Amino acid sequence: MNGERSVAYFSMEIAVDPAVPTYAGGLGILAGDTMRACADLEVPIIALTLLHRRGYLNQSFDSSGWQRETHTRWPVEEHLRELAPRTSIRLEDRTVALRAWTYEIRGASGGIVPVIFLDTDLPENATWDRALTDFLYGGDAYYRLCQEAILGFGGLRMLRALGHQHLTRFHLNEGHASLLTLELLAEDLRAAGRQQVTPADLDAVRARCIFTTHTPVQAAYDRFPMPLVRQVLGQASAPTTLNEVFGPELMRHAVECDQGALCADDVFSPHHTLNLTLLALNLSHYVNGVAKHHAEISRGLLGKAQIDAITNGVHAATWVAPPLQELFDRHIPGWRADNFSLRYAHSLPPGELWDAHLAAKRQLIADLTSRGHRGLDPDKLTLGCARRATPYKRANLLIHDEARLRAIGAEVGPLQIIFGGKAHPNDIAGKEIIQNLLRRRDAIHPEVDIVYVENYDMRLAQLLVAGVDVWVNTPLPPLEASGTSGMKAALNGVPSLSTLDGWWLEGCIEDATGWAVGRPEQDGRSERERTAADADSLYTKLGQVVAPLFYRDHDRFVSVMRHTIALNGSFFNTQRMVQQYVLKAYFT
Repeated sequence: MNGERSVAYFSMEIAVDPAVPTYAGGLGILAGDTMRACADLEVPIIALTLLHRRGYLNQSFDSSGWQRETHTRWPVEEHLRELAPRTSIRLEDRTVALRAWTYEIRGASGGIVPVIFLDTDLPENATWDRALTDFLYGGDAYYRLCQEAILGFGGLRMLRALGHQHLTRFHLNEGHASLLTLELLAEDLRAAGRQQVTPADLDAVRARCIFTTHTPVQAAYDRFPMPLVRQVLGQASAPTTLNEVFGPELMRHAVECDQGALCADDVFSPHHTLNLTLLALNLSHYVNGVAKHHAEISRGLLGKAQIDAITNGVHAATWVAPPLQELFDRHIPGWRADNFSLRYAHSLPPGELWDAHLAAKRQLIADLTSRGHRGLDPDKLTLGCARRATPYKRANLLIHDEARLRAIGAEVGPLQIIFGGKAHPNDIAGKEIIQNLLRRRDAIHPEVDIVYVENYDMRLAQLLVAGVDVWVNTPLPPLEASGTSGMKAALNGVPSLSTLDGWWLEGCIEDATGWAVGRPEQDGRSERERTAADADSLYTKLGQVVAPLFYRDHDRFVSVMRHTIALNGSFFNTQRMVQQYVLKAYFT
């Protein structure tokens, strides 16, 4: 396994390759970019995730524009290498065997980061258990809790089976991995020959754990009823049982009661809920949000003043399009090893930058044409908006007022808008947003052309973030923890037109790196009022600033592109982000 590792990184999803569909969206892409940066920087880290043989979902649209989902198996053996060690965990009254596969991420410097994929599809397991690692974010609470036990309990056991006995830090990427803390606790108790948990035991676990939270809303925290926890995990940490683990010392750190304060009755009563975010929060010595504003929100939500901020980034060499890479190689040699050197992009020859951008734009159009989306024009102002389809991200804000959008296309210059993104199978409102966008395409043509690309994935994202002219992101503040799609666009010189939330609060320099939509503060307005105000701001900026700049002041538009790379591309990358984790959390 390429030598002993110091840090273990646990994440429910990790995007290692476009051909390996073990990710749903931003969380998995970020995890993959983080491991790619660790490989570049030769950080001694190993990553753990689940195999997800059936992936997340394949998206298609029926004749009414309604999203349909299918799941197909991908050829695991063609992309991953099976490892010999086996381990197991207990779920309810049965043993579930685990095996591991590995994918090695190789960095620009020659460093290697192994990513371990846990798999239950073994003949010795029951039929239902063999499918436990098949679907990402699938199934009911029972299925999800089983998966999180496999990641947390099984992940550590597999690391030990692989020979990693001297890990010093464990990084929990979101609350899905929180059960790892209980396995570390149980491991310590077994070694000490004890079953009773003491404050010193919790301190010992806390000293080794790092937790990154990615959500600014409590409703998104993973919670499971304690009766279900006892049913599924009652023997998972044997010989230390949950009755002993969830004693008074741990109970107050992870268990909530629906009657307000913690109830006095049995911890496994129906009134109690295991909150995995609280578990990770209280058993980690270092906790961070993924943007400065997100850290502020998290400190208020979680009542913990010590939540730090490490703003997300993206892996530059992965997301810079080939034409831009060639441009950087000519004028900023060494940019892959030193992303901060992209600050010199302000002196890129404007003509060469524009030619590289047009090459990326034509590559995008050629790909979309091959998918049946014909008639796209490289000379038209092209907006990109591709995120998970869910109400708070408000992809439909762009068509809030069809007449006003059409007027911009008619009076200033024609617009092309390329949408992408999947809705979770259970997110009916998200599916309705997609359907509405598809149904309204004809109503705003020909002034505005809309394309909604099916099955948006990592490979298409690489084309889109480089091939559009302006990136649009319109979440309802403060519900965007960070966001990274605009960072990918910035590396390619594509400025953002976005609401002030997440990373954009740090990255927006008006008329230099892009343009702000609306205001970040909450001022008592209803969601409907804020949406109307944000739509008005969006159309004002698009019609009076962005489109006129693109069509009538080419030199100034290219200047914004250069500043976007120099100011945002040079900073919002995983090289800087990982260096912050190393200094603040991994080796302190």
